[in-house]
Amino acid sequence: MSKEIKPNASIIAVWVSLISNILLTILKITVGTLFNSPVLLADGFHNAGDVVASAAALTSMRISKRPADDDHPYGHGKAEVIGSGIVAIILGLAAIYIAFEAVSAIFEEPAKASILALLTAILSLIWKQALYVYTIRIGKLTNSKGLIATAYDHLADVYASLAAVVGIGLALLGDAFQIPFLSYGDPIAGFIVSILVFKLAYQIGLEALDTLMEKSVSPERLEDFSSLILSIPEVKRIDRLRAREHGHYILVDLRVAILGDLTIQEGHDILREIKKVIMEKHSDVDEVLVHLNPWYKIGD
Repeated sequence: MSKEIKPNASIIAVWVSLISNILLTILKITVGTLFNSPVLLADGFHNAGDVVASAAALTSMRISKRPADDDHPYGHGKAEVIGSGIVAIILGLAAIYIAFEAVSAIFEEPAKASILALLTAILSLIWKQALYVYTIRIGKLTNSKGLIATAYDHLADVYASLAAVVGIGLALLGDAFQIPFLSYGDPIAGFIVSILVFKLAYQIGLEALDTLMEKSVSPERLEDFSSLILSIPEVKRIDRLRAREHGHYILVDLRVAILGDLTIQEGHDILREIKKVIMEKHSDVDEVLVHLNPWYKIGD
């Protein structure tokens, strides 16, 4: 974790997201209902889902910070992954809802566009963009899956708000210049938003599933681990190297060969050196499991 980031920075970021989503939900649903804006109303219900998603992320992150215990010897890191999976499901449901409302609105008489609805969408766009930049920065620095999922949830809202701005703006132009088809800009923008939100939901859900299925870290990361291990003179060969994400940290599992006639104490010191060199270079590695195999010169 970066020294510039406080230990509870990710929790604070989720609290900021939760409070913001509550306020935006109230604002969008109120304005969307009063001025009959399909895209703004759909975005408001999407924000209501974001409230649940933020609450799920907050709960999962607090659980993930708990230390290892007898029942969970590897810690509670995957709680964050479960939280990001919940966010993906909520985003997917929101995308379906937005698409349904948008298609329904296309077959109805378009409502008169409102300046207040446009200003609400602009405010939401700016607010959500700021939240995205804030949460994605802290999420990546702390390697918090729950916070990164929350950040992408904010990004989905940026898409939604941008589409709302364009859609309501087109509808206002249609009303001003008597161009009937522009009045349907609002629901058409809502349908485009649903596609973008569903794409984000798929990406977040796939990443969460990969982590739960213990997918290996990238080949580049494994190559870096390998280089660090082989930099230790006593290591003669790497027999196996595996690494997987466990929530906000990484577990490394390896087998290396060292001279077979070394003492147990010497082997133990080499083992500690392997752990040290990996964890010093990769702050997100929380545990390194090392098995030592004997190595002998050919002909011995």
